[in-house]
Amino acid sequence: MVAKKYFYILSLLIIFITGCQSHEGLENSITARDTSATNSYDIIMKQDILSIMMAYPHNITGLEKDISGNVYILLKSGKKILYDDKRKKSFTQKLENADIQDMMELVYPLESINSLMTENFDPGRMRVYSLFKEVYGGYKQEIEKNLTTVKVGNKNLLFNEQNDAAKQLKLVMNELLSLAKSNWKIYANSFPSSGTYNYRYIAGTGRLSAHAFGIAIDLKRDSRDYWKWASKEQGEKRLKEYPKELVKVFEKHGFIWGGKWSHFDILHFEYRPEIINKARYFSHNKENSNVWYDGVPLDNNQVKKFIRMIEDELK
Repeated sequence: MVAKKYFYILSLLIIFITGCQSHEGLENSITARDTSATNSYDIIMKQDILSIMMAYPHNITGLEKDISGNVYILLKSGKKILYDDKRKKSFTQKLENADIQDMMELVYPLESINSLMTENFDPGRMRVYSLFKEVYGGYKQEIEKNLTTVKVGNKNLLFNEQNDAAKQLKLVMNELLSLAKSNWKIYANSFPSSGTYNYRYIAGTGRLSAHAFGIAIDLKRDSRDYWKWASKEQGEKRLKEYPKELVKVFEKHGFIWGGKWSHFDILHFEYRPEIINKARYFSHNKENSNVWYDGVPLDNNQVKKFIRMIEDELK
């Protein structure tokens, strides 16, 4: 009887210890997952910030991390922009009030596409306006002082010369005219342009269009080009016909294409070097890499300076 009692107590003790060990193992597993998620967030944040610094090297002076862990990009004017407000937002809320994390969240696809993007996949359509105002002009008169002309087909059109935007558009046009000599589709889909600078708000919103900053160009218009004008079937057909070489030239020079938005805007190209930088350098996970900045041009001293800045501030 005594032996049975001791056996019963021993059994309970074993069950208790095993349960504790299982619970401890579960906690360790959760902690490991949490740590992994934290590391992933930190890496993406660094990559986002480096992509922006490389895109706007003359406008960004540093980084700041406050005691609450909030990270800010410091601008030449003395202003600062919050990386992540940590708020959970709907798609519409991100469009209306994007922070840098929202703006950089969706990775723009550099590969050619043959079908429309999935619902609400609009990389680059979220814009941090405080950054645009810092770089291209804070109000209409200031923006217009920064405009210069670029020859687009037979037209001289206005484009913002800050941050090499107009310079890159000129390079695009030179390449397109060269390609058009052997590919009639390039010329047929490019000219005449539907316009560049136009200080206006996006219809139905209080948000300025990228055209208002003089950093967007609409090429030759087709009735199937825009999601509000055309059905998805019409947009899909137009997308398949659109010359991929034309898109590649724009992307090479820092422009994103509205054809790679679920809310398609096929005639629209927008100078967004930060979005192209992230797509170019950080679109694929490099499992064998030991550094978060693997792939960026380390022969560029400015890039190395930015990496050191990020490493020092975001340890």
